[in-house]
Amino acid sequence: MIKVGIIGGAGYTGGELIRILVNHPGVEIGFIHSKSNAGNLVSKVHQDLISENSLKFTSELSNDIDVLFLCMGHGDSKKFLTENTIPGNIKIIDLANDFRLIKDAKFGDREFVYGLPEINKAAIQSAQNIANPGCFATSIQLGLLPLAKENLLKEIYTTGITGSTGAGQKLSATSHFSWRANNIQAYKTLTHQHLDEIQQSLHQLQNSFPTWSENKEVLNFVPWRGDFPRGIYISSTVSCDLSLEELNRTYKNFYKDAKFTFVSDEPIFLKQIVNTNNAVIYLEKIGSKLVVHSATDNLLKGASGQAVQNMNLIFGLDEDAGLRLKANYF
Repeated sequence: MIKVGIIGGAGYTGGELIRILVNHPGVEIGFIHSKSNAGNLVSKVHQDLISENSLKFTSELSNDIDVLFLCMGHGDSKKFLTENTIPGNIKIIDLANDFRLIKDAKFGDREFVYGLPEINKAAIQSAQNIANPGCFATSIQLGLLPLAKENLLKEIYTTGITGSTGAGQKLSATSHFSWRANNIQAYKTLTHQHLDEIQQSLHQLQNSFPTWSENKEVLNFVPWRGDFPRGIYISSTVSCDLSLEELNRTYKNFYKDAKFTFVSDEPIFLKQIVNTNNAVIYLEKIGSKLVVHSATDNLLKGASGQAVQNMNLIFGLDEDAGLRLKANYF
């Protein structure tokens, strides 16, 4: 059994991680850390876990674990690792953005691998530390990576809408129900924090595609806040001369061995993927314009589910262990 520690267990991603791991056949939860909830039952915060009445939050750390998940706010992982000594034999999977970029991947004696299995599976399997990708980044990249592999990317125009859980558990004016209901809004237009890591991955497969530091005007992304709790739907538009038939073959070949990414012949929608670790992709083409639609659950394939997928790969388990989840279709 893999023994797991969780830092930041009271938030959305921490809660999703606990929900997956309590049913994971190869995992034992060693501790769930939360300073503000220390001593409380986990079910006092995550009330759907009422049956897990042996789980309590703690303010104490233990080194009697195999892997540590960091489920904190962006910037807090570096701070945590600076203030706490974690033995080198304990693997770390970070769900924040602290170590996703190549320039940030080394931290002391630790080196983090970017945890997108669809392009880095071999590196993940031999890694000690994982930087889990961002939610928007995962959805956008999965829609564009096959084009990058074929050196077909030039300028990209993409839009995406995300549910309220993407803003985190802390209440803000734009995550309050009375604001979100029957409402949408564009935000962080052309400046979203995931742009850098997206361009890094596209550059990894297509050397001619610039990184964010080289050119900030080739990936044009407008994100939207949606009036639903969870899920991300992306539409990316590029110019492409290949036929739709050729493109569908290219995409299906690229993802033929991917455990959780599927290319659909029919239009896709959020209910296919909410509450799953799946990503679905659908292609449309009019003239020279290709539109790639991609959808994921921001808390699962976009966060905690992908983190567990990475853990499975590191420890040599079945990639889908603990992740055979059913969509909330109705």
